[in-house]
Amino acid sequence: MDEREDFSVTRRGVLVTGSSSAALASSPAIGAIARPGLLPKTPPPKAMPLSFEVNGERRTLEVDPRTTLLDALREHLHLTGTKKGCDHGQCGACTVLVNGQRINSCLSLAVQHEGDKVTTIEGLGTPDKLHPMQAAFIKHDGYQCGYCTPGQICSAVAVLDEIKRGLPSHAQADPAAAPQATNMELRERMSGNICRCGAYSNIAEAMAEVAGQQA
Repeated sequence: MDEREDFSVTRRGVLVTGSSSAALASSPAIGAIARPGLLPKTPPPKAMPLSFEVNGERRTLEVDPRTTLLDALREHLHLTGTKKGCDHGQCGACTVLVNGQRINSCLSLAVQHEGDKVTTIEGLGTPDKLHPMQAAFIKHDGYQCGYCTPGQICSAVAVLDEIKRGLPSHAQADPAAAPQATNMELRERMSGNICRCGAYSNIAEAMAEVAGQQA
C-alpha cells in the first residue's frame, strides 16, 4: 500500500511539473512584458546619395536604401505617370525604360540605378509632340480606364526595339530566326503587362501600326 501511495504522489508530481514547464515555455519573456522599452531598437538605415538621368535631366536625391525606383520616381520626383499597381512585379503598370530596356520599377531599388538613364511615360512625349506609340494608342483606342496605359506604352516601345535587335521570344518556332512583329509575337512579348479593361486587341493593333512605320 505504501508503495502504491508513493507511486501515486510521484505521478501527480510529474504531471504538475510538466504542465508548469509547458506554460512557462509558451509564455513570452517576463522582461519583454514588463519593460518593452528595454527591447533593442534597430536604427533606420542612413539615406544614400543617388544621381541618375531621368527623362534627359540629371537628378540627384538622398534616398533610404530600401526605396524602390518606383517610389523614387513617384514620391521624390513627382513623376506620377508611372503607376503602382500590384507592387509585386505582376501587372506591369510600373514599367519604365532603364538604359533602353524595360523593367518593373517596383522590383528595383533606386540606389541600383546610380548613373543610369531612366525614361518614364513623361519622357516619351508631350501633349504637343506625342511619341508615335502614344499617338497609335489614341488612334486605336488602346486603353479604357488608362491606369495601365503608361506601363503598356513603355513596354510596347521596348518590345519593338527588342524585335528590331533580333532578341528571340517564346512565340518563335525558330529562336535562331529573326523575329517578326506578328500579332502572336507582340502578344507574347506584352504578356507581362496586364490590362484589366481587356484592351489587348487594340493595343496589338497600335503596336503593329508603329512597327509598320518603323519597317
